[in-house]
Amino acid sequence: MLDWPEMVDRTLKHEGGYVFSPSDPGGQTNFGISKRAYPSVDIQNLTREGAIEIYRRDYFAGPGFDKLHPAIGFQVFDAGVNCGVLRSVKWLQQVVGVEQDGVLGNATLAAVANMPVSAVVFGVIAARGKFYTDSPLWGAFGKGWVARVFENMAYASSDLASIPPVVA
Repeated sequence: MLDWPEMVDRTLKHEGGYVFSPSDPGGQTNFGISKRAYPSVDIQNLTREGAIEIYRRDYFAGPGFDKLHPAIGFQVFDAGVNCGVLRSVKWLQQVVGVEQDGVLGNATLAAVANMPVSAVVFGVIAARGKFYTDSPLWGAFGKGWVARVFENMAYASSDLASIPPVVA
């Protein structure tokens, strides 16, 4: 079963180390943590362990992604890291058909519980892909984004393989 260490390792594989790209609206980033989002953090000297703590607190447990099936939790967590937690929750809400307020509350959790896990997982991936292709930053980051989406689709396939089929 997919667990937190594997989730964060998957995400960190894409986020890499210290980068200061003029094309990136986040400015300086290290392990995907941006100076824009964390102005008081010494981004250049941020450790992997420090980044993991920020991710657990602000991008996984804080928004409540730990309450979701792990396959869904990973997808909204990884999307939240790359595109913002508010946006990733809204994509989840769009997929399950509830008000898109960006808060993972009881109505959203109930709607998620009433849908097949695979439909939610691939719906979130599709919403994320659409966002990327519509982004004005596609030229600078599109190749990496689409590689990440395809890798997440492969993860989803393996994460969902252990779910028993629905018998009608």
